[in-house]
Amino acid sequence: MPKLTKLAITLLIVAVVALAFGVGFFFGHSSYSGSGEGMNIIGQAWSIIFTDYVDRSKLDSANLSRAAIEGMIEALNDPYTSYLETEYYELGISSLEGEFEGIGAYVTVLDGKLIIIAPIADSPADVAGIKAGDIIMEINGEPVADMSLAEAIIKIRGPKGTAVSLLILHEGETEPVEIEITRDTIEVPSVRFEMRGDIAYIIITQFSERTENELAPVIQSLKEENARGIVLDLRGNPGGLLDIVVEVASNFITEGTLVEVMSNQGKVASLEVIDSPVTTNLPMVVLVDNTSASGSEVLAGALQDHDRALIAGNTTFGKGSVNVLRELSDGSGLYITTARWLTPNGRVIEGHGIEPDIKLELTGEDAVDWAINFLTGNE
Repeated sequence: MPKLTKLAITLLIVAVVALAFGVGFFFGHSSYSGSGEGMNIIGQAWSIIFTDYVDRSKLDSANLSRAAIEGMIEALNDPYTSYLETEYYELGISSLEGEFEGIGAYVTVLDGKLIIIAPIADSPADVAGIKAGDIIMEINGEPVADMSLAEAIIKIRGPKGTAVSLLILHEGETEPVEIEITRDTIEVPSVRFEMRGDIAYIIITQFSERTENELAPVIQSLKEENARGIVLDLRGNPGGLLDIVVEVASNFITEGTLVEVMSNQGKVASLEVIDSPVTTNLPMVVLVDNTSASGSEVLAGALQDHDRALIAGNTTFGKGSVNVLRELSDGSGLYITTARWLTPNGRVIEGHGIEPDIKLELTGEDAVDWAINFLTGNE
């Protein structure tokens, strides 16, 4: 499955509810064996438990192995590193093709809470009344407090036609409400485009396998449309596939580094612009907000460092970690943070985000109008 081996920037495997914020992502097996002393101690404890523990009915090796792994992951205190049981791992290896079955909402963890970033327009979540800023407290009656992000998201995902019950605390409310949502097939167009006078208004909702195919004809049409500039809206964009981000950026930047990745050994590798058959040098304003994450932060950071676009809005989310999905021998897996993204000028994205060139208090269409006025000299 070559598409599933692509490096991606999805915070878990985007397509779980639509998963969440992007990160580096690929599949494989790890050859690292860990510290010899640490492994010896774990082996000693395992041997003692199975030799001496009084209640042998509780000596289930699978359960104890899972508990040991979960304990190690909890000690890392990293919300983006998770253990996936076999059934969840199999669900998790869905690729970012722009279509999935679920409720249709972007989620993340913020201050230890499972937060709705935004429902996808006209999705079951949207129709059921799920709103940006909602806190998910329970999934099918089970509190999310002790769930990993991966587990919570995958429990929300499910086959078309099945229902999931969420206990939701709406932003600004004091009493939670229970909302039952029937899952459906969610198709997520990646690119939306319209001309606003002589300014091209382009929204990229996420970086999926369909993004470049949807964006290329838009870029191609700008000359025919007599466009004078571009407003690129990345607000609410949670990320996506890294190779797609590189393709998209290469429509606007013709040479140089687009993103750097720092490994867990401190080594930095650069990803460069690729040859693109469709490019534009039209002036650009890029709109971002605090839910622009990962892949959208990589793109905004590249455009900013290359002085290719004005970045306007609010500081982005600050999700710049690279994650690897590793399969274990029993079919379960680890989703583990392995590296950090840096902008071309070496700025760390993780925990910092991308600071806009111009901060805006404006939201929604007001921000779009401001950007159009900026490009046309009418601000």
